[in-house]
Amino acid sequence: MLSKQGYTFLRNEGRGLFKDIRSYSKGSAPKTGIVMLNMGGPRHTDQVHDYLQRIMTDKDVIQFPFAQDYIGKWIAQRRTPEVQKKYEEIGGGSPILKWTTLQGKLLCENLDKEHPETAPHKAYPAFRYASPFTEDGLGELIKDGVQRAIIFSQYPQYSCATSGSSLNVVSRYFQKVGIPKNLKLSIIDRWSVHPLLAQCFADLIRKELNQLSEDVRKEAVILFSAHSLPLKAVNRGDPYPSEVGCTVQLVMRDLKYCNPYQLVWQSKVGPLPWLGPFTDESVKSYAKQGKKALIVVPIAFVNEHIETLHELDIELVEEANKVGIEIIRRVPTPNDHPLFIQALVDIVKQHLKSSQPVNPKLLNRCPHCENLSCISSKRWFAENCSL
Repeated sequence: MLSKQGYTFLRNEGRGLFKDIRSYSKGSAPKTGIVMLNMGGPRHTDQVHDYLQRIMTDKDVIQFPFAQDYIGKWIAQRRTPEVQKKYEEIGGGSPILKWTTLQGKLLCENLDKEHPETAPHKAYPAFRYASPFTEDGLGELIKDGVQRAIIFSQYPQYSCATSGSSLNVVSRYFQKVGIPKNLKLSIIDRWSVHPLLAQCFADLIRKELNQLSEDVRKEAVILFSAHSLPLKAVNRGDPYPSEVGCTVQLVMRDLKYCNPYQLVWQSKVGPLPWLGPFTDESVKSYAKQGKKALIVVPIAFVNEHIETLHELDIELVEEANKVGIEIIRRVPTPNDHPLFIQALVDIVKQHLKSSQPVNPKLLNRCPHCENLSCISSKRWFAENCSL
């Protein structure tokens, strides 16, 4: 749900305030920089092709048996018109930058008050596939001369294809330009079991359940939907499925297991086997079982984007209506929910107080890892991160 503060921010976005709003302590150079990693999204339909091409040629995300760049470019070119149409149907572009900037603003305002010893704080949106790119955020951070940089993944659950890919960019950037002598660098790579994250999702789910009549509410199935992974990645040892499952269990514990629930997986791409059961197919199956009400929860996303606004709100709802589901409600992503902002603040505060600049789990490769970029970045982080 968008707060009054959030509405004010987004209403003013078109007036060119993004650049100004990222400096949170007027007249003071930032002391601590928080690099907010995410995948990003095209803000206009004319950016869709380049966005898709960057994804399809990223070997951390998808590996073709040969000619990665050629095949990736061909797929991007082929899919661009279809994806452009989807963005047009959700307003013409992705809102990820709007939400990340607002989340960063609220995070830093609270940190300035609650952890003044590391203030002023400044957030740097740093996207993998769209502007501002990860390299842009890091370059701005160095230009600002911050003393401490926290690389903060905005994917609560770690995957080699999301947080891992972005962190590989961070490593390559600093290996190329060098790390400033007086800069301390540390990483928050995952936070799937933070209690406030679970409480935030539980609160959002309760609000949707409360919109249903009592008899329907008790029978509604809660579908936790997360982006799927190729089974090849799962079998390689990617921790993402287990971390998503942990978040689901914490949310349901907070809800006192009030309803039947299921973890399902969305956004499968291509012919290779992917982790299931798939979200759309699960909806069809529940309809055959006689289920009439579904509450869909985008459990792995922290802000709205095409996979929530189109894939769930439009495509999935249309499918549910076709197969006889009478009620389907989609829980909002955390966005600027107060509990979510508190979670971000607490995660950073605890990290600042810790003696661990990088999670040992991050430094440990998957059992069947063969990614040379991954090997290089983990070695570099082990040698260069400090608090």
